Amino acid sequence: MSSPSFTMSLLLSLSLFSLFAFIAQAQNTMETTVCLASLPPPAFQLAFYNTTPNAFTLALRMGLTRSESLFRWVWEANRGNPVGENATLTFGTDGNLVLAHADGRVAWQTNTANKGVVGLKLLPTGNLVLYNSNGGFVWQSFDYPTDTLLVGQSLRAGGVSKLVSRASETENKDGPYSLVMEPKGLALYYKSANSPKPLLYFSFSERINIQTGTLDNVTLNVSPDTDEGYAYNINLDYQVAKSSSSGGIILARPKYNATSTFLRLGIDGNIKLYTYNDKVDWGAWEVTFSLFDRDNSIWETECQLPERCGSFGVCEDSQCVACPSSSGVLLGWSKTCAPEKLTSCKANSFHYYKLEGVDHFLSKYTTGSATKEVDCGKKCSSDCKCLGYFYNQDTSRCWIAYDLKTLTKVANSTHVGYIKAPNH
Repeated sequence: MSSPSFTMSLLLSLSLFSLFAFIAQAQNTMETTVCLASLPPPAFQLAFYNTTPNAFTLALRMGLTRSESLFRWVWEANRGNPVGENATLTFGTDGNLVLAHADGRVAWQTNTANKGVVGLKLLPTGNLVLYNSNGGFVWQSFDYPTDTLLVGQSLRAGGVSKLVSRASETENKDGPYSLVMEPKGLALYYKSANSPKPLLYFSFSERINIQTGTLDNVTLNVSPDTDEGYAYNINLDYQVAKSSSSGGIILARPKYNATSTFLRLGIDGNIKLYTYNDKVDWGAWEVTFSLFDRDNSIWETECQLPERCGSFGVCEDSQCVACPSSSGVLLGWSKTCAPEKLTSCKANSFHYYKLEGVDHFLSKYTTGSATKEVDCGKKCSSDCKCLGYFYNQDTSRCWIAYDLKTLTKVANSTHVGYIKAPNH
């Protein structure tokens, strides 16, 4: 069986060539073989990997040799466009780095042909760079994050301003979740085919609140908390454009050197920090921060994750506790819990059943619309894609739900939901 290979221009200097461990020889499993590595720890390596047969991704992984099975993938070149056997990665004499299918079709490239590139390096920070004769970066992987930020990497206005989750463990394409740097803050969105726009399920507005100006960048940084380095702060730092105004949020404070850390937007929509302790041989990777956490809800509970309870379910204390039914009875929850499928958009083909003391995941971070409860229902009834509506009787606010997903149990019975169900 053939596999992707790596070729280089003969003009590549010997000093750079020494960084290449050996030619990439990706197998038809999740295991990979290294083709380019950074030298001092934390170690980063450029390699091919695959989660399904004959579908290879060029990616950077992070870790140390003694924990080979625990390497973490932290950047992908060709997400959503995998290559097959006999694909080639070529660093040409024109300075362009090109990943091509076996038939020559380009799967991914740096678009740096004839732009003065003289070399390629994988830096100890995990930044893959193409540089010119002055040492300036013509292209760098730090400018193109996928679902991960490494230490020193940013989301930037005018550049890539969001992270996008992976679809699943096996599907290497864009998933439904995104972490977006907006002009005034940072927010998390869920996107589905049924909704006309991405749905907000978390906002950092209480901690990043830009009153004047707009955000220029948000950067993951790590710094020692004491001169002795007994503890390290892991921060999300932000800078306001054309201003000296800046700030930061401390996300975690490990009691060891935390410079080998990355932030990931997971396939479930959660934000986590993963930190590598290079003094530990076993269990070196640790989750040092989780935005949605069942044990520590300083930030948010898991009930606020749109798909915590799959297609449908009621969540309480980060656990899926009930499956609503059109009979009005709350059944025991299982992964098969789902709303009944509607057979028609006609008004006489469906009815609503009521749930008391529940919030939709939209309710917490969006304001909804100010309207009467009956008009909220009319709005849903006239919209074929609406699956239900949620209403706060205290504030007279209405939320139209194009996806039901996870509903959160609340103590206030004036928070109500109305779910569409077919007439039988």
